[in-house]
Amino acid sequence: MKRVVSASIVVVALVMGAVSGRAAEVSIFPPTASLSGKDARQRVVVNVAADGRVVDRTRETTFTVDKPGVVTVSPAGVLTPVGDGSAVVRATVGGQVATMAVRVNGASQFAPVTFERDVMPVLAKYGCNAGACHGKARGQNGFALSLLGYDPDFDFGAIVEEARGRRLFPAAPETSLLLNKAAGLVPHGGGKRLPADDPHFARLLRWIVAGTPRTPADAPKLDHISVFPPERILSPQSAQQLVVTAHYSDGSTADVTHLTAFQSNDTAFASVDGSGLVKSSPLPGEAAIMTRYMEKFAVCNIMVPLPGTVPDEVYAHLPRQNFIDGHVWAKLKQLGLTPSDPAAESTFHRRAYLDVIGRPPTPDETRAYLTDTDPTKRAKLIDRLLDRPEYADYWANKWADLLRPNPYRVGIKAVFNLDGWLRENFRKNTPYDQFVRTLLTARGSTFRDGATVVFRDRREPEEITTIVSQLFLGVRLECAKCHQHPFEVWTQADFYSFAAFFGRIGHKGQGVSPPISGGEEVVYTKPAGQVKHPLNGRVMPIKPLLAKPVEVPEGDDPREALAAWVTGPDNPFFAKVIVNRVWADLMGRGIVEPIDDLRATNPPTNGPLLDALAADFRANGYDLKKLIRTIMSSYIYGLSSLPKDRNVGDLRNYSRHYRQRLRAEVLLDAVTDATGVRESFSAMPAGARAMELWTVRSQSVFLDSFGRPDPNQDPPCERTADTSVVQALHLMNAPGLHDKVTADNGRLAKLAAGPLTNAQVIDELYLIAYNRPPKDDERSGCLRFFDTPGAKRRQVIEDILWALINTPEFVFKD
Repeated sequence: MKRVVSASIVVVALVMGAVSGRAAEVSIFPPTASLSGKDARQRVVVNVAADGRVVDRTRETTFTVDKPGVVTVSPAGVLTPVGDGSAVVRATVGGQVATMAVRVNGASQFAPVTFERDVMPVLAKYGCNAGACHGKARGQNGFALSLLGYDPDFDFGAIVEEARGRRLFPAAPETSLLLNKAAGLVPHGGGKRLPADDPHFARLLRWIVAGTPRTPADAPKLDHISVFPPERILSPQSAQQLVVTAHYSDGSTADVTHLTAFQSNDTAFASVDGSGLVKSSPLPGEAAIMTRYMEKFAVCNIMVPLPGTVPDEVYAHLPRQNFIDGHVWAKLKQLGLTPSDPAAESTFHRRAYLDVIGRPPTPDETRAYLTDTDPTKRAKLIDRLLDRPEYADYWANKWADLLRPNPYRVGIKAVFNLDGWLRENFRKNTPYDQFVRTLLTARGSTFRDGATVVFRDRREPEEITTIVSQLFLGVRLECAKCHQHPFEVWTQADFYSFAAFFGRIGHKGQGVSPPISGGEEVVYTKPAGQVKHPLNGRVMPIKPLLAKPVEVPEGDDPREALAAWVTGPDNPFFAKVIVNRVWADLMGRGIVEPIDDLRATNPPTNGPLLDALAADFRANGYDLKKLIRTIMSSYIYGLSSLPKDRNVGDLRNYSRHYRQRLRAEVLLDAVTDATGVRESFSAMPAGARAMELWTVRSQSVFLDSFGRPDPNQDPPCERTADTSVVQALHLMNAPGLHDKVTADNGRLAKLAAGPLTNAQVIDELYLIAYNRPPKDDERSGCLRFFDTPGAKRRQVIEDILWALINTPEFVFKD
């Protein structure tokens, strides 16, 4: 019997963008409802639409029913049946009225209660099967449930059959331990979770009385859930009630709002309580409200614009240098934000150098650029930098963090070989899809074929699965290795079917023997191989994510099929995750954060922009240099980082540039260039730059202080851009830095002994450290130090540069 059948999606009377001044109109969601059974319920939302906004006015609404003997409505807008029949509910708010038709049947008796459909959602709603309670790996006090109810058979056995059935007492159901623990009537480590007067407590009791029935195998299956509204623009400190509807395989639906778990991805902008009531904060911004019912998810996107109005012509007149700008301006218009001014030419020049080749410009390069009057000089600068040899070293260094394994585990020569392979591919500007295909299908010697080193480190299919899915798909499958993913649709079956692509990888050689693994190893394809499900031992089919299984003939390498799917046009993840990664490198923050965690419950801040970037990347043959050029050629890339009145709180919509601390290698090379004294690294030729290091085992206190990955850390290693006291103390006090600044053969000693005047020396120091000329007050302030009694010219020069190195303008990329 259908328990609750709600109507199709409401047609809102006024859409966003309605003409200002138009009369307000009231609507109810859902416009009709059918309630079946004594315990049925339906939450309604009363919307008022006017002046381009839709506002939830449910809590200010007066509800009346023409036939009170059929249905009642609570002040919060929840319908409950009273008797069979039809009725009309009137919602009156602000002098406006909307109506909905309600049909009730079976009001005199409760609908049958079964385990999967009725009991498991209650356990999930009250956190009984959460990771902090009985859903953790070993359960709690001998009672274990599957995490978030991903395994109904296991849960039924744990409740009904385990511990000789002591958790249930059919002879006196009300005394069952399952109920009394949850209600706090007996000591319970989880506290009082389900009060005895709660309707869900009564539902569990009825299930025990009925003999703990399972849901029939032919019963309708939960297909998906939907949330109303799917998106909403809220004023600061306002509210919106959500309604979650379950959709079943037979076409029936049910209001499951009362059994849904809610979570906001950013409570600074919008929070949500257990009933699904969203409340916006005083701050402008966005939040995604995740709704989870059983293993299904839906997301409501909440936007809180900045108060006040901005004339449309402001956005219409903003520059559009390519498609990126239009998408960003559209989002800023929705939020009522306005962009910062363009960055100074010197700032853009330094930013471009650091972004493309990972080193600041020289004073001569800065002077030449600032005196260039060519209106296309920014575009020409980007092209010149992309052709520089340092480009390959810098971007290969980034990818080394993501792929380079522990040298103590796989051996020094293998790491050296992988590093060389990465640099060579960036020198050749290998198309990204070809780069990934080569990695995924790598075969051969770890001493000759650099890409094979990835499979020397990750030796088991389960280990390879997590790095491949995260790096190349932006899908974090690690959770699904043991259970249903708590924030996504991935199951254990999805994980091990994906792992089956790597089931035929073989290794010939000495293997790995940490801490010294010096031998050569050959990676090859075995004639056969399989991956089994860890719980039931079933051989898993070879299957991509969100796709059908593939048939791979015996003796063939399944990785060829995987590479074709990963890089193919039908893969929704591949292009998005790499353009998001490059965007974050250049813009200071990913459109999706974390950058390799693409999922419905972690939506992008600008979905149309991400889609457009991915489409452009595919159209340009997966050319990374063209992607970088496209982003850097946009108007927004050249914005200043200084906020204005209407974007001071924006940290994710690119209304201004977001500063980033320089990577450890970039910063050390910048110090080396500024002082003119080269660093010395083990296993490297004299004069080598930090960006050229091929192993993180090269000792450097400076690099370790500024976040170089630990050699024992497994890839992918995402560096943190956070600052620390250690970093500040190192720049102020490190003996190595002191030796560079005061070196007799360094740049500063030569400046002191040279023909430049003190004012010219100050100009040179600012060009060295900040890549810009000093301002008048900066120059005059520094010149005073030369006039101090007893001051020595060289020492003053050294002190000034050391002071400049210890400022945010030097340490951060603006």
